Amino acid sequence: MMRRTRRRRLSETALLRLRLGGFGLAACVLFSVLAAQLWRLQVAHGEQYHEQAELNRLRVLVTTPARGLVFDRKGRPLVRNVPSFSVGVVPADLPEDAEAETLVLSRLSRILGLPLEEIQTALATARAEQRLFEPMRLKDGIKRNEALLIEERQGELPGVLVQAEAQRDYPEPELVSHVIGYTGRITQEQYAALRQESYGLSDRLGQAGVEASYEAILRGAPGTEVVEVNAYGRTMRTLAARPAQSGSNVVLGLDLDLQEAMTQALKEGMGRSRWGVAIAVAPKTGEVLGMVSLPTYNDNVFSGGSAADEVSALLSDRNSPLWNRAVGAVAPPGSIFKVVVGSAALQAGVANANTTIVSTGQISLVSAFDPSVVYVFRDWAAHGALDFYQGIARSSDVYFYYLAGGYQDFRGLGVERLATYARAFGFGERLGIDLPGEAAGTLPDPAWKQATWQEPWFIGDTYHLGIGQGFLLVTPLQMVMAASAIANGGELLQPRVVREVVDASGEVVTPWEKQVIRQVPVDPRHLATVRTAMWLAVEPGGTATLAAVAGVRVAGKTGTAEYAGPLEPDGSLPTHGWFLGFAPVEDPQIAVVVFVENGRGAQTAAPIAGRIFRAFFGKDQPRTSGVVAVR
Repeated sequence: MMRRTRRRRLSETALLRLRLGGFGLAACVLFSVLAAQLWRLQVAHGEQYHEQAELNRLRVLVTTPARGLVFDRKGRPLVRNVPSFSVGVVPADLPEDAEAETLVLSRLSRILGLPLEEIQTALATARAEQRLFEPMRLKDGIKRNEALLIEERQGELPGVLVQAEAQRDYPEPELVSHVIGYTGRITQEQYAALRQESYGLSDRLGQAGVEASYEAILRGAPGTEVVEVNAYGRTMRTLAARPAQSGSNVVLGLDLDLQEAMTQALKEGMGRSRWGVAIAVAPKTGEVLGMVSLPTYNDNVFSGGSAADEVSALLSDRNSPLWNRAVGAVAPPGSIFKVVVGSAALQAGVANANTTIVSTGQISLVSAFDPSVVYVFRDWAAHGALDFYQGIARSSDVYFYYLAGGYQDFRGLGVERLATYARAFGFGERLGIDLPGEAAGTLPDPAWKQATWQEPWFIGDTYHLGIGQGFLLVTPLQMVMAASAIANGGELLQPRVVREVVDASGEVVTPWEKQVIRQVPVDPRHLATVRTAMWLAVEPGGTATLAAVAGVRVAGKTGTAEYAGPLEPDGSLPTHGWFLGFAPVEDPQIAVVVFVENGRGAQTAAPIAGRIFRAFFGKDQPRTSGVVAVR
């Protein structure tokens, strides 16, 4: 009995020792694994994991510079920077747990009034592009109380970031929007092209007008900050910084008072027309003094914080209010083109100031292919005998049929010479204005017609070109710069809206310099003859008398250009109204072009121009000057 008890005790002791040995072995193995893992983390990969931990604690932030401002020629601000708040999410700082992340995003969705699905889609895109530490902008222009609410709930909203930034404010909305333009969030295409220039996916840049064309000057140079962040991604302290450099300011040649007067005159004078343009330039320098394109728009809509439906309404408006028609629209010029034809005819010796042509109201041409077909080219009136001055002042079509294409024994310019002179005046090319969206227009010639229409050039095409019709298409900007060349004695100037660039301290960085594209190949004596003829057009008996100003000698030319569209009730083609001119004749200080869709030159465009001249010269009342011609 005692032996069995002793054997049982020995067996239990051996089993206990065996178990303790097993536990010891297991502990040794466990500690060995832990030691190996510790060695791997601290020794083998210690530097790598230390760097990763530092990256999770430290962030390199890009600081946005203060954007430069824009002023008119008298120093009045056309753009301001105002404080604004935006909300974004840093993907790397969101909770790792999917359920916890959804809870954070749901809370943010309710605060911002944004659909949860929209936030999640944007987040998925940022993660797919490996933009884990870059703030993903969700909403601009949030109210101050919303920003404070988010800041107060940091613990519930890890990864959510409120950023204070400057928002563009345009104090003269709609008045100068086509010139100034606006800024907007960078697009994917722009980011791909500009990422090497320190642009981020949440940055703003100029998208239209001066804001776009002077982006590099207005933007300045971004800075950087190395900051330490907490578990929620909030900045605790700044460890190092390279300050941003503010953008330079730009001063326009535009006069805000004149711009307002031009806008009002065009708006009231164009009646039911859907769109119109007025441009005023300094003919000796090429500075743009005023530029109006109607309809216009409120550029503050794009500054941030506006409802999406406001932006959508502008983008979908069938009248295209965002389109700066002053530089981008093309139309037949009609009779205002006669000043170019007249200049060419004088220089080529086709005509002189005394060349007399009789207008019986039309000329006729027998078809070279079928003698039974007779083409009739009409004048707007039977003017009788006209010299060069009266040909322009009365705007006789027959007179310019002769000058352009010739008739019977009279030898005209011909299409090749006419096209050559027109190119010298800047037609068929972009003039290089410092605004986006400039069009080149169309200057037709036989080669162009053959390539475009697969048809030969006919004498009738030359007649149409001679009166600014047919295939010819011009921009308002081209016409006002051609008028400036006639006014200043032959210099075709590059038009400019920015007068000078000024740095943050007020020092002029880039002063104004006149840029001459070319000297028009017309003798100044002949241009003086054209100027006199244009002055007579504004005097009694001319077509442009409603542009006259008391005490100022105004030179002008009207145009009523037919275009392909729904016929008028009397069966005629619809027309656009033009005016082209400058003043004073003896020392031109301002050149003006006015265009009115579905208008007429003498009755619609000329009175608008008269109001613009009176605003510029400080004349309140129009000058009455007798009977108005109806062209």
